[in-house]
Amino acid sequence: MEKKIHPLVTSAQEQLSQGKISRRDFLKFSTLLGASLATAQFLASCAAPTEAPAEPTAVPATAVPPTAVPATEAPKSSITRGGTLTCATRVERVDNPATFSLVSASHPWRHVIEYLTHTDPQGITHPYLLESWKASDDLLTWTLILRKGIKFNNGQDFTADDVMFNFKQWLTESVKSSMYGAMSYLSMDGVEKTDDYTVTLHLKSPSIFIPEHLAQYPAGIVPANFGGDLTKEPIGTGAFTMEEYVVGERCRLKARKDYWRMGEDGQPLPYLDEIVMVQLGEDRSADLSAYQSGQVDTILEPSVAIWEALKDDANSTIVATPTTATRVLRLRVDQEPWTKNEVRQALKHCHNREKILALALQGQGTIGNDSHVGQANPEYVDVAPYPFDTAKSLELLKAAGYPDGVTVELSVASDWPETMAYVQALKEDAAAGGFTINLKPMPATEYWNVWTTANMGVTWWSHRTLAPMTLAVAYTAGEDGKPGAWNESGWVDEEFSTILTEAIGTLDLTKRKELVGKLEVIQKERGSICLPFFMSVWKIYTKKVHGIEPTPDEYAIFYETWKEA
Repeated sequence: MEKKIHPLVTSAQEQLSQGKISRRDFLKFSTLLGASLATAQFLASCAAPTEAPAEPTAVPATAVPPTAVPATEAPKSSITRGGTLTCATRVERVDNPATFSLVSASHPWRHVIEYLTHTDPQGITHPYLLESWKASDDLLTWTLILRKGIKFNNGQDFTADDVMFNFKQWLTESVKSSMYGAMSYLSMDGVEKTDDYTVTLHLKSPSIFIPEHLAQYPAGIVPANFGGDLTKEPIGTGAFTMEEYVVGERCRLKARKDYWRMGEDGQPLPYLDEIVMVQLGEDRSADLSAYQSGQVDTILEPSVAIWEALKDDANSTIVATPTTATRVLRLRVDQEPWTKNEVRQALKHCHNREKILALALQGQGTIGNDSHVGQANPEYVDVAPYPFDTAKSLELLKAAGYPDGVTVELSVASDWPETMAYVQALKEDAAAGGFTINLKPMPATEYWNVWTTANMGVTWWSHRTLAPMTLAVAYTAGEDGKPGAWNESGWVDEEFSTILTEAIGTLDLTKRKELVGKLEVIQKERGSICLPFFMSVWKIYTKKVHGIEPTPDEYAIFYETWKEA
């Protein structure tokens, strides 16, 4: 049985031939619409608005994306099996993966639980636990076809019942998963089990983001009989089993012998025997010391200070990736003084962005314009930020009824060094603009208790490939009109929400860029955040380690990682 290429792929092919979009963007959006990567590459090589050829209905079960590695990697023929990979990272308190609020929470567990799709470092989304997917012409119906023959580590078969259970977790508002806001185009009423290996989604509004969302870190698949706590029921389809998990200290993962994916040598993955992850305290300098002394092989989510210390180290592989990861200074718009937009604008004028980027990140990033859209997003439009102008800030505060300035308290995680550098610089510069900012530093574990309630706070936001994905999670309301669970500033703007819904259903990248540009302007001019920079991130590991994927989202993926004996 064959299927025709989605008609919007043909439209995108025409845009490619006219030079309106890049080849990379064409491949990305064609694969989102169900074309295999091989078919998308063929169509790109033709780059003409002709009728596209048919392709197989399903991607072959062996067509799981290989791990992307730097060009200097050792040849595949030299892969060594066995050994232990030791990582310095956080070992977070977790229960339900649908409620993961940090990428770091997923680092150990993505080796136990897996995802329906996988987005590679080039931004191309591939089937993973899915065999394939297809979208209707109007993007309102999506058919997800599951791989057969996959088993959980307790022997259960992976079926559509498991997928249905996970969708229910994501789409139940009381669970408070970020997937709920991200997938606002879908409700559980629209999720249908067609047969044991097929799930059909009936969307409330068109979206092309289904495959991308299924690869997000809170979208790990647990079995339908999951009781709610991974640490008590570490059941998944992944290549490792969780043998030990001590919050704040360490965890140990052991390789399965019956994993469903094959390695380059024709034997089941993974190549490693085990993975050990250790938390060495809140001070990241301990991670650096452990790495330099050979106690750990890699540091997950290294800080700019660690990069600075190791950037010229001949014994390390360091891969830099531009991202939309950032630190967002958000303002509760339902609390004084932030109820008045003039006050929010005044604070934006107190940002010396070049100075903040230099102090916080040693210049390793890009300037932000107070919208949550970065240069690493394909929809990014170059909207100039407000200039650093403390006189303008004083003028705006006076117009808002604060001629003598305002005193505010800023909650901040003290163990995020780039955040502390940012707020210290802002505190000094904003004083001339009429703001007395009293800093309230606290451990990150404490900050996460107040991140949605504090009057001001600086929150860690991870990379998301497409701009509307982030905007839908962080700046919209639920069906009741109230800010969503992850809308930490409480800001809801009707015009913004309307344009965002349109952008989510727009495949044409040129048109979507126009819409996202409007969203950037709205957020800059009346939004609830100050966002002065986006970050570069690094993978740092000893040269005895190979096959680590340099992902912009900082995911830890060690299925195809191996160590020299």
